[in-house]
Amino acid sequence: MPTISMFYGIVIYLYFYDDERHKTPHIHARYQGQDASVSIADGEVLAGEIPQAKLRLVLAWIEIHRESLLADWELAVNGQTPFPIDPLK
Repeated sequence: MPTISMFYGIVIYLYFYDDERHKTPHIHARYQGQDASVSIADGEVLAGEIPQAKLRLVLAWIEIHRESLLADWELAVNGQTPFPIDPLK
C-alpha cells in the first residue's frame, strides 16, 4: 500500500494489484481513521467515506493530478511502486 501523497491530514495511497474489486482506476484516501475509495476518472466515491470538506480537497487534487494518477495506477496494478505526487497546496 504505497503512500503517494499527504496533505491537510489526508493520506492518499494505492494498493498493489488493486483492479479486481472496483474494476476502475481509483485511489484510497484516509483521514482520521476513515477511508474512501475514489474514482480517478470522475471522483465518484466507490466505497467508504471521509468528511465532505476533506473529500472536496481530494477531488480538487485528483483534478489537478489526473494524468499522473493514471500513470501511477498502471504501475501499482502491475506490482510496481508508484511515484509520489505533489500534495495540494
